[in-house]
Amino acid sequence: MDAQDSEDPKQSTADMTTFVQNLLQQMQARFQTMSESIVTKIDEMGARINELEQSINDLRAEMGAEGSPSPLAPSKKPDEDKPEEGSA
Repeated sequence: MDAQDSEDPKQSTADMTTFVQNLLQQMQARFQTMSESIVTKIDEMGARINELEQSINDLRAEMGAEGSPSPLAPSKKPDEDKPEEGSA
């Protein structure tokens, strides 16, 4: 039995190494799949946001053409109206 016991730790270590390597490969494959899925979803969300922005711009253009023009933004920034002397 001593001869088998001396072989078992070597075989057990080799088996454990193989098991861990396989486990790490599986984990890497799963992370890669998840990463690709996340990137795909982010790309889809970006495209949807772009479409939404375009729709908003189209609606603004329609509203501007149909009704009175929307009020223009003030030419001065609000910060320009305040004196700089009392800023401390």
